Amino acid sequence: MTITDVSREQLSIIHKLAYRIWPTTFGGILADAQIAYMLNWMYSILSLEKQMDEGCHFLLLNEENKAVGYASYQLNIVEGVTKLHKIYLLPAAQGKGLGKLFIMEVIKRAKENKQSFLQLNVNRHNKAAHFYTRLGFQVVREENNDIGNGYFMNDYVMELSLGSI
Repeated sequence: MTITDVSREQLSIIHKLAYRIWPTTFGGILADAQIAYMLNWMYSILSLEKQMDEGCHFLLLNEENKAVGYASYQLNIVEGVTKLHKIYLLPAAQGKGLGKLFIMEVIKRAKENKQSFLQLNVNRHNKAAHFYTRLGFQVVREENNDIGNGYFMNDYVMELSLGSI
């Protein structure tokens, strides 16, 4: 198992993984049209490059030299707070402790950069919310974010104090 930083040239790997992961992850939560809209909005190569230009760091999780998941985070989204923007695993890679491994890597990087909190958004109906709670994240608020085309992201904002880890 390895976690590696993603270069601009590797963003196509993130793009391809997202298109494999999202339909399964969100199929029971969001309409197919919304999934397609969000994939295009967040995972086109141009969008991924823009996210990188704006300070997002992308990571790949590789198992036996095959990419099985990705994450992205941004330091100091507000002072002292690292934002975990994305963390996804292929369905076959879930339930093996890899999500926790990924989170621990982001925590390590945040702490190395003297961050106090790790924050994320998760769809209120996504079973991953329970995973984050087990890791010590707490819901700090709910948000309904208009993402265009008549769609909203109905999320919990969850936060983890890095001083307790």
